[in-house]
Amino acid sequence: MFIKHTNPEDLPDILKEEYAVAFRYDAESLREYENRETMKQSRLIIIEKMIEVRHLNKSFEGKEVLKNVSMSFEKGKTNLIIGRSGSGKTVLMKNLIGLVHPSSGEIFYDSRNLTAMTGKEVKALRREMGMLFQSSALFDSMTVLENVMFPLTMFTSDSRKDREKRAMFCLERVNLADAGDLRPGEISGGMMKRVAIARAIAMNPAYLFCDEPNSGLDPKTSLIIDDLIHDITKEYNITTVINTHDMNSVMNIGENIVFISEGRKAWEGSKENIMTSTNAELNDFVFASDLFKKVKEVESFTNEEG
Repeated sequence: MFIKHTNPEDLPDILKEEYAVAFRYDAESLREYENRETMKQSRLIIIEKMIEVRHLNKSFEGKEVLKNVSMSFEKGKTNLIIGRSGSGKTVLMKNLIGLVHPSSGEIFYDSRNLTAMTGKEVKALRREMGMLFQSSALFDSMTVLENVMFPLTMFTSDSRKDREKRAMFCLERVNLADAGDLRPGEISGGMMKRVAIARAIAMNPAYLFCDEPNSGLDPKTSLIIDDLIHDITKEYNITTVINTHDMNSVMNIGENIVFISEGRKAWEGSKENIMTSTNAELNDFVFASDLFKKVKEVESFTNEEG
């Protein structure tokens, strides 16, 4: 639930508590916020959580990798970055999360300019991000529950009881409530991905970044992971950015798709737009297999008949 321009004094106590968690007010801020005089004048404004890239360029040792890239990633949608190996999509992702600084251009998280932030400000912003790594990156020495608790242990002062409660909630959300005491070596690859998703949402992120989430998974399990990421994005209204080369994911959950080719944004649209696109580079990439070529031919024929 999102409320705009609402007087906080009108909110029931339970919603005040939920908003305190959702927007990460620290104890001092909450005390100030609850002050009657402050509350009388305050308006709780829920910002549209989106990411905007403006004229981004990145070079390494004189070689251009990203060339004047501009795009937006919308809140509450699964935003996909696709492209061939070496196209620049991984470098783009690293720029988005602040691991690499662009040669020029800007990246805005709402009204906040990542490229102009200090190291301390970038660190604070990263607390609003969840990351799903290609290899899941679970700690073998920890149980599943401890893995999900890890960011809470690192970045919050919550009691162990509260951290366990939050971690169990996240495991329940990915249908792994009974796996908390197991270790990564005792579960399947698909279950490891779900544990990684649970860990990625443990801090209640506003932004979720997924790097090749279906890597190494069979097609059926990949669809389960796709649907889970999509459902969580909708449920928590997260700005989700997915770096992928899986065309099943593109056709399944591609609400906003950016195609990167040789460092440039070559196309942007949705999974529906792909079927009717006349962009030659995009078609050569997406419909490289015989199966997808036939799907496009059927779709084109159907549109002509209609």
